[in-house]
Amino acid sequence: MVVRVQAEGFDAGGELNRFTAACDGAGAVVSFTGIVRNRAGAPLREMMIEHYPGMTEKAIAGIEAEAVDRWSLGRSLVIHRYGALAPGETIMMVATAARHRADAFQAAEFLMDYLKSRAPFWKKEIGRDGAEWVAARDEDEAALGRW
Repeated sequence: MVVRVQAEGFDAGGELNRFTAACDGAGAVVSFTGIVRNRAGAPLREMMIEHYPGMTEKAIAGIEAEAVDRWSLGRSLVIHRYGALAPGETIMMVATAARHRADAFQAAEFLMDYLKSRAPFWKKEIGRDGAEWVAARDEDEAALGRW
């Protein structure tokens, strides 16, 4: 089980290949890669992501451990970036491996929902007209209700 919080970019394809190669006994691998999306109508110059080192990793490791236990994962990977990211850059990746696909899919969705709404990151969108902190969205909070 791996959690990485890093400023550096990463190659999602390479990460997935290494993850999959180490998944002995798994029948399914599910991955998701998040990308910084541009805003419609008001182009985004960058997204600034802040976190508290140590606290963030500990919080994500705790939710990852819950996913591993709940869905009997053989392996899991969570990568999340911080710092200044431009539209189109990878911001995060989740990969899960389990004996059965339903477990791998559900665990990946659980981790993604957590990262979107509860992981201790603070995001600010910076455009040509100024900067604005990203507020929690009702639909992201509602997604947690299914778990």
